[in-house]
Amino acid sequence: MSAMPPLERAFAEAAAAAARGEVPVGAVIVDPADGRIIAAAGNRTEELADPTAHAEVLAIRQACAALGEPRLPGLDLYVTLEPCALCAAAISFARLRRVYFGAYDPKGGGVEHGPRFFQQPTCHHAPDVYGGLQERRAADQLRAFFRDRR
Repeated sequence: MSAMPPLERAFAEAAAAAARGEVPVGAVIVDPADGRIIAAAGNRTEELADPTAHAEVLAIRQACAALGEPRLPGLDLYVTLEPCALCAAAISFARLRRVYFGAYDPKGGGVEHGPRFFQQPTCHHAPDVYGGLQERRAADQLRAFFRDRR
């Protein structure tokens, strides 16, 4: 898809989401073997009138369609915000290998906050998780979006 580094592409997807009036969250799915971006998406909940159209879910759907597979073992997800519980469940069901995220989300996060989905005994697959990547940049992008909407 692109030679852009995965997290940069996620930030670009988040900026595109903000330009559409969506909460600026972007996600990409990468094959770590060669660095190829398999899928990239930004939030589209407003545009699609779909509360599940989060960046992570859309990227997972796109990657599964591109590969013709219902699961994505061995692939990595980069996202600008800590995934919520909905997205954490989708990540688990997709069997993604690793999740890298930018800003922590104390209010709506489902990985390091809230339900801590991957730490539950009922979670069948827990990816490796690395949070806080370019955390300030990710948080600033979200703050700017909400400040401008007020």
